Amino acid sequence: MISPTDILHGKILVVDDQEANVLLLEQMLRGAGYTAITSTLDSGKVCELHLVNHYDLILLDLQMPGMDGFQVMENLKDLEQGGYLPVLVITAQPGHKLRALKAGAKDFISKPFDLAEVLLRVHNMLEVRLLHQEMKGLYERIAAEQKVSQRLLLNVLPSSLAERLEGRPEVKGGTFTELVTESYAEVTLLFADILAFTRFVEGANAEVLLGVLDEMASRFDTQGGGSGLDKTRTIGNAYLASVGLSDPLIEHTIKASQRALDIVEAVDRFNEHSKYKLKLRIGLDLGTEVSSVVHKRNIVCDF
Repeated sequence: MISPTDILHGKILVVDDQEANVLLLEQMLRGAGYTAITSTLDSGKVCELHLVNHYDLILLDLQMPGMDGFQVMENLKDLEQGGYLPVLVITAQPGHKLRALKAGAKDFISKPFDLAEVLLRVHNMLEVRLLHQEMKGLYERIAAEQKVSQRLLLNVLPSSLAERLEGRPEVKGGTFTELVTESYAEVTLLFADILAFTRFVEGANAEVLLGVLDEMASRFDTQGGGSGLDKTRTIGNAYLASVGLSDPLIEHTIKASQRALDIVEAVDRFNEHSKYKLKLRIGLDLGTEVSSVVHKRNIVCDF
């Protein structure tokens, strides 16, 4: 929420080739309580200053030698990638107002200056600018959260089922009103578990146990680049991976066998650098798979 203090702390740049105009505007603004005011008589420095300071409002005279206000606004468009130019133009020519608005300016003040008009337009412009930035930040946070949700869905479900769920209102609300399923005619399921796991648990505390399981699962995922694995999960000391979900035409049985050999190699490398000498039982199963969202508040995959 934008407060009056936020508006008074907005960063303002005054651009005019007449020093008397600059001093008058600064005096008006400081008298109204604005605290972050800078100025320049050189229109060619506006973009450089804005690039460094990211002004919330630029009071820009249109008629200046060298580079006029219209040229400045064209250059500012390259810096403001969001498409919002925080420019309040200053002009004594009524015919320039419409052209300035078409060029991207958000408002204008007329010469000679009227104190009430200047302060009202500056206040409104800063409020809109700060609200625009706040909304942009909110949108970026929502987009980031959406990416996290997408990654979580892909970690739990096959990509085709995750795509069907994405954006559904019942998913956003946390409930489901219908059964959502995806069938696969033929896939290979690879599973592996640690032998004599009960005896291993008895000799290790919880932190060590979880550390070993985490490292083993990470090695299984990264060994061989993860090629061919569509979805993995760990259940206690068991590791499961589906092969052939994303592309039913791939040679999933061969890829699953290759992944099984990769897992064996990963365990051997782990044992070389660990006091724990683990052994695995690995198996493959071939057949039809049905992935589904079951229960109204949980996303799970049912084989």
